[in-house]
Amino acid sequence: MAKRSEYRSGSDPRTLRDALGCFATGVTIVTCFDEAGTPYGLTANSFTSVSLDPPLLLVCIHKLAASTAPLAGAEHFAVNVLQTEQRPASITFSTRVEDRFGQTDWEVGEMGAPVLMDSLSVFECARHAVHEGGDHWILVGEVKKATFEEHLDPLLYFRGRYRRLHFD
Repeated sequence: MAKRSEYRSGSDPRTLRDALGCFATGVTIVTCFDEAGTPYGLTANSFTSVSLDPPLLLVCIHKLAASTAPLAGAEHFAVNVLQTEQRPASITFSTRVEDRFGQTDWEVGEMGAPVLMDSLSVFECARHAVHEGGDHWILVGEVKKATFEEHLDPLLYFRGRYRRLHFD
């Protein structure tokens, strides 16, 4: 039997990152406009539902990301859950490319945030709260509108690589 890897407080952060990577996640792009009307967005996989009553979700954004200030300050934002064909958008929004939106089809959603076309699902939110969480901000949104496509497969991330679902 193979030896199990182990992280303990004070150990190499890479080991903790590898352990966290064992949790398969979906991939999202979180979007908003700043006060001047410029669209901002970033790729995030730290996303989860919080509550159904009221309808709340959260997404974690790194404090040093270029989109952090606009996202933390926006009254409305959107969480675009990506499907398998949106892998290029995921990569674009995770890099320092200046014109992220120029390479991705999008429109302005009902709540006033950029919405990526052809996403698996989109959650249009009003900012509910922003909490500090170490080197990240925890952005909590109240879901005002959610749309989804029933026939698309999710873009997944597991152990540092994009993955696909394999149905039996």
